Amino acid sequence: MDKDLKNNSYNELLDIAIAHQQKPFCAKYLFTFIHQKDAADINDITPLSKTFRNQLTEEGFTISRITLSERHDDPDGTIKFVFDLPGGVRIESVRLKDDDRNTLCISTQAGCRMGCKFCATGRLAFQRNLTTSEIVEQVYQAERVCGRIDNLVYMGMGEPLDNFDNVMRSVETLNDKNGRNLGIRHITISTCGLPEQIKQLALSSIQPRLAVSLHAPNDEIRSKLMRVGKTYRLDDILTSLKSYQSTTGKRITIEYCMIDGVNDQIDHARSLVKLLRPLKVNVNLIELNTFPGCRYRPSSPEQIRQFAEILSNSGIETIIRFKRGRSIKAACGQLGATWLK
Repeated sequence: MDKDLKNNSYNELLDIAIAHQQKPFCAKYLFTFIHQKDAADINDITPLSKTFRNQLTEEGFTISRITLSERHDDPDGTIKFVFDLPGGVRIESVRLKDDDRNTLCISTQAGCRMGCKFCATGRLAFQRNLTTSEIVEQVYQAERVCGRIDNLVYMGMGEPLDNFDNVMRSVETLNDKNGRNLGIRHITISTCGLPEQIKQLALSSIQPRLAVSLHAPNDEIRSKLMRVGKTYRLDDILTSLKSYQSTTGKRITIEYCMIDGVNDQIDHARSLVKLLRPLKVNVNLIELNTFPGCRYRPSSPEQIRQFAEILSNSGIETIIRFKRGRSIKAACGQLGATWLK
């Protein structure tokens, strides 16, 4: 059992309660006060007996929090949060505002192992995976500032499926009716394409939405843009996605960053249509967001429009993603950009 109570699942908290000769309902008090009422200290969980609270404290149990060190606001309503974690680690999360809905983009790792050349986070050295507590805390901290988070996307710093266990535990925690009760249809996990983990996700008892960062219509271009493309071929990824869709029946979102002269030509669009035809997908076209040291440039609006038209005319639902949070380096691919040397 983890000494940080926020890292423990409901069943693990039940084990802790029983091990201390407490009634099972004490586990519900622990979970609800930590994940719904935002308790910062064991003594805040007042329905528990003082004896039990003292036992937990004396045995070294805690309720962790991460530190909000910076907040940056973009004129378009986007907010970037910078959090300090133990060990000198820093991460960023982004709140996007759509009408009356709050969407939060959260991080799962400090740095990233995937090495995508058009992503600032990919230029940072990988430091470590985030714990379950550090993942869910980004939501709790954001809600203290912005109110209820309606949609959650695991699209921040790091590769979520490279931290599979902690990410899935965080999804279960946030979805739990005794906690934030965030609907599973409002949670999306994004991956650059790790075939075995995608298959593992398909077999999970809980099913968030899946987004895949493809960014290229063939292996030659993908391996130049993404280091992971040299390890996992598109055929392997497409096979895992077909298996995922066969098991879950869920539509998959394809993320595609539009890079001038690299992956944005008419023949690239046609190749992408052929690649995706066996799947039930929708495509998000993202104008490249540059950062210091980025050698690539975004495609022109006209080129993006033509690319989208080819996909749409082929029956693939396609959306061009709007620019959000650029002035504070909070746009897609820019997280961690201010720390690059």
